[in-house]
Amino acid sequence: MAFSIYKMIIAMKNYFRYIPTPPELLNWGLALSAAGFTRIPPQTPYPPNKHPDDHDLDWQHGRVIEALQVVLILEGSGLLETREVRERRVDAGMVFLILPNSWHRYRPNPQTGWVESWIEVRGPVVDKLLEEDTFPANSVLRRGGFDAGIEETLNRIHLRIGDDTAGSRPELAALALQVLAQCACIGTSPARLSNIQRAVHRAERYLSDHYREAIQMESLAAKFGVAYSHFRRAFRVHTGLSPWRYVIHLRLTRARVLMASSNATLDEIAAQTGFSSGFHLSSSFKQAYGLAPNAWRKSLATKSKIPSAS
Repeated sequence: MAFSIYKMIIAMKNYFRYIPTPPELLNWGLALSAAGFTRIPPQTPYPPNKHPDDHDLDWQHGRVIEALQVVLILEGSGLLETREVRERRVDAGMVFLILPNSWHRYRPNPQTGWVESWIEVRGPVVDKLLEEDTFPANSVLRRGGFDAGIEETLNRIHLRIGDDTAGSRPELAALALQVLAQCACIGTSPARLSNIQRAVHRAERYLSDHYREAIQMESLAAKFGVAYSHFRRAFRVHTGLSPWRYVIHLRLTRARVLMASSNATLDEIAAQTGFSSGFHLSSSFKQAYGLAPNAWRKSLATKSKIPSAS
């Protein structure tokens, strides 16, 4: 099932973080040294926030960095240029790699903006992959980022990076290696997403941001320029759920977070998650998880096993 963990919890917020890389971390062969997620609206300066001096990027001069970066574009479009690749258009669903010590520059189209999700890695494993030409400098721009599972793995990194503990660093390294493996599996061919595939990806992201609101699925399909019957069928193939069941799943997942982390009543939680009432929330919760919300809360208190949705 193509859910990303973070989508099921809360809409992603803009951030970036650079992580010191102590020598002992490189015993794992690879370390995550930075990560970020940014929505760039149309006609917005880029980049919008000040990065460290050695990572500052401006279009006129470009830049060179010492680590490997992976950047996935989730929405919008823009341009990429490197020392080896002449200026190329970047569309949603494409991923590009910034190689160490290679001049480059990139930016969103001012008319569309874009949404970017990225990581930075370094270490002996990275050096070996580059030495073996796993990521040739003339083919750093790749299509198929959505289908390869890269978005989901990046979202796991974004979730985990807030847990700044020694135990979290090896896990982050493993996830970063998974991203590199997924990038290696996708090609540089010019194949593009079909209109219906593009509509499904855009709708999935729209629903993850607006699941608390009243949504007319027929209108949403029309908004993305596809017939509802085709949209519904393609959405189910991609996610395993109909569009409406997907929204209910997002609402219930957020409701579980609120139930576990607060003493809010069901009516209060319902108001925050898009359900019409506490009764509606309770009914949907029991149907999905097999027990009532109050019983589920008690199971947390007694450290019982948390049930999975059926």
